[in-house]
Amino acid sequence: MKYNLSEITELIKDRRTIYPEFFSDRKVHREQVELLMNNAIWAPSHGLTQPWRFKVFMEEGKTRLGEFMRDLYIDKVPSKEVNEVKLARMTNRPAKASAVIAICMERQASEKIPEIEEIAAVACAVQNIHLTCTAYGLGGFWATPKLVYTNEMKEFLDIGPKDLCLGLFYVGYPGEEWPKGQRKPIEYVTEWIQK
Repeated sequence: MKYNLSEITELIKDRRTIYPEFFSDRKVHREQVELLMNNAIWAPSHGLTQPWRFKVFMEEGKTRLGEFMRDLYIDKVPSKEVNEVKLARMTNRPAKASAVIAICMERQASEKIPEIEEIAAVACAVQNIHLTCTAYGLGGFWATPKLVYTNEMKEFLDIGPKDLCLGLFYVGYPGEEWPKGQRKPIEYVTEWIQK
């Protein structure tokens, strides 16, 4: 075997979503975030389009992101429907993380590769980020509030009109015990076709 398969399997099984509200104050270093990005770019992509693009918010950039998300939520949601808990979450979550990565997809100029395949490639890149977080003992959370799909978000991130923001990935050290997880056995989700 080329790699230790049992360790890889345990890494995959140990990956968890850990919300920023459960991060500690311990800071993640820029070099660690750079490794997350370097592992992300080794995801597969059809035609080697490598459509993933990342905007990493750290330090004061996180404050700017939180203020933008707050203002966008207030602008987009009718005042009678504003949920104070959601508003606080939009505003405060970036500050709770060491880094927030805007997950973006740059649309291929020729549009030869179907958009869904480009989105899938970016999702694979995010899985690489999340697995690297797990290996480091870092918490990760891929958030996809509806606001990330707006034109205002595209403008804020300075991405093209055909590009997409596919969410915000929060990174931080967990402040509590690593959560346990479970999945349905493969028998529930797999059909074997042999004829």
